[in-house]
Amino acid sequence: MGRILVVGGTGPTGIPLVRDLVAAGHTVTILHRGTHERPETPAVVEHLHADPYDDASFRAAVDGRTFDATFAMYGRLRRIAAAMVGRTGQFVSVGGVPAYRGWMNPWAHDPAGLPVPVAEDAPTVDDAAGDEKGFRVARTEEVVFEHHPTAAHFRYPYVYGPHQLAPREWCIVRRVLDGRTRMVVADDGLTLHHHGYTENLAHALRCALEHPEAAAGKVFNAADEEVLSVRQVVEICAAALDHRFELVSLPFDLALPARPLIAQPLPTHRVLDLTRLRTDLHYRDVVPAREAVAATARWLAEHRPAPGGTEEMVLTDPFDYVAEDALIDAWLGARDAVELAAARFVPEPGYGLAYSGPGGRPRSQETFDA
Repeated sequence: MGRILVVGGTGPTGIPLVRDLVAAGHTVTILHRGTHERPETPAVVEHLHADPYDDASFRAAVDGRTFDATFAMYGRLRRIAAAMVGRTGQFVSVGGVPAYRGWMNPWAHDPAGLPVPVAEDAPTVDDAAGDEKGFRVARTEEVVFEHHPTAAHFRYPYVYGPHQLAPREWCIVRRVLDGRTRMVVADDGLTLHHHGYTENLAHALRCALEHPEAAAGKVFNAADEEVLSVRQVVEICAAALDHRFELVSLPFDLALPARPLIAQPLPTHRVLDLTRLRTDLHYRDVVPAREAVAATARWLAEHRPAPGGTEEMVLTDPFDYVAEDALIDAWLGARDAVELAAARFVPEPGYGLAYSGPGGRPRSQETFDA
């Protein structure tokens, strides 16, 4: 068992990480500003109150201290990496998927859209002019490995679960609680958008601690093993709360109420390749994605963000149901007119002889011989 520093430790993934490290017998210290103390934090955990965004504050807090491992999950990662040289054995850092070229700016690829899936060796942003945020994220990764060549660095996607400040599921859960029966999705909600549940991401970090040699000097994608479509997320949240929506599919450019769930400028997919995480670190989800989404919906229903509060400001969802209904009604009226025109096809176009699905080609024999 070792002495472990967790920079952060009170955020969505920090809470389960700290809890499980303590349960495994490690001596855990968390460094944070002290503005978000959590009752879930075990009492035996030492707290260092400092500002991980301020280099002098951070260095003063760790002065004279050494640790067997450090998890840098919060703060100015470049400065933390530099300050921990000579003060830690293993260094595990958390960054983000915006490092990939095309994650933030899908037009960086031609045709537009991130390749599916995207692996750790995919090109990262190398030009600040096209994606300034992605460039900074990618450059920070380089600095981490300059200071700690044997570091393990994790690229997070969007995080969901308790205490998330940008809870995409709230866009669904609030509509359930408000008694909405219709909800807009873009392009039938078929966009695949990889997310990571808090418990699963914390487990991924622990895998690096458990397999230090396999983790050393590598970047890892971290996310749920199953990537759900937007439509699946809506349906799972609704079912978890014993609710059913009529999902109204609009073209992406008209589906304005669906923007907070899409969270990107195109309905293209964002899917991560988890082969390295699964193979090198033997990662498997602690909580399957479908169960995690349902649990998150129930948690939000019990811990409702304040109307107009921080979470809704971050989501930028106005919950303007009058405007939503007007848009839905206008679309359904237009669709009826289009369906009349579509009925003129005689014969109707088919799906092709290679079609596989309900109503497909009949069997060639009456009986099946095994």
